[in-house]
Amino acid sequence: MFETYETTDVDVAGVRLRVRTGGSGPAVLLLHGFPQTSAMWHLMADPLADVATVVAPDLRGYGDSARLSSDESHSPYSFRAMAADGVGLMRQLGHERFAVVGHDRGARVGHRMGLDHPDAVERLVALDILPTRHVYSTVDRRVATAYYHWFFFAQPGELAEHLMAGDPGWYLHRLLGGWGSALDIFGPEALAEYERCFADPAARHAMMEDYRAAAAIDLEHDDADAAAGRRLSMPLLALWGAAGLVAGDRTDPLDVWWGYADDVRGGELPGGHFLAEECPGEVLAAMLPFLAERDQ
Repeated sequence: MFETYETTDVDVAGVRLRVRTGGSGPAVLLLHGFPQTSAMWHLMADPLADVATVVAPDLRGYGDSARLSSDESHSPYSFRAMAADGVGLMRQLGHERFAVVGHDRGARVGHRMGLDHPDAVERLVALDILPTRHVYSTVDRRVATAYYHWFFFAQPGELAEHLMAGDPGWYLHRLLGGWGSALDIFGPEALAEYERCFADPAARHAMMEDYRAAAAIDLEHDDADAAAGRRLSMPLLALWGAAGLVAGDRTDPLDVWWGYADDVRGGELPGGHFLAEECPGEVLAAMLPFLAERDQ
């Protein structure tokens, strides 16, 4: 995987990030989701490198990036902190303005990055998410069932970590083989990477802190933005899987995003939640023209 890419460790304000870089052209920052690493982009990496300078880090706490100590606020794992990592990383690499493509948690980091750093984010692609604030504010039986892991992972006292420790590999496979995707969509090298990282108790704890932050300080940040009328000002492309969680929302996903952004386009793709590995060709076909608009 990533044979034409360079893999390095970059220190960003004291946080060590494992980063894959490749290609040339306008800069694109790729942000992975849970329970994965930057390896999730391996099927899209070469086509993107043909037209862009691609930067794909492991988020703090994930993959081979640093595991940080957390606190009662969970702020070290907030989307704001992860967004600052991404902007700091891109600036160190010489990219003041860039496009962001995020999946799952990475798309939520991208959403926060677009709000906190609108001068840096030229365009935003969000793969298979609805805004965090929308999900929490529309909880009903369907949401609570489909997003059960949000509420499980957010429990205090490391409850989730202790229960997962019994058979982390089994639970990882259950996660990857859910949300409308099948386990066999993942290539063996990528799956082995996810298994290796999820086997680390410190990584699993960091991932749970991500979800605890989302149920606490991240919502505070979202509420403050809503009260101030802050919205995404850059063009947003929202793509979701026909068999994933977003497709089951009671409202049209684009209508939801219009409540948070000024320029929204996108649509549904075949497959479930893990679009970049289940239907990478369709993702690229939708995404590349959108990214190319900034060059016109």
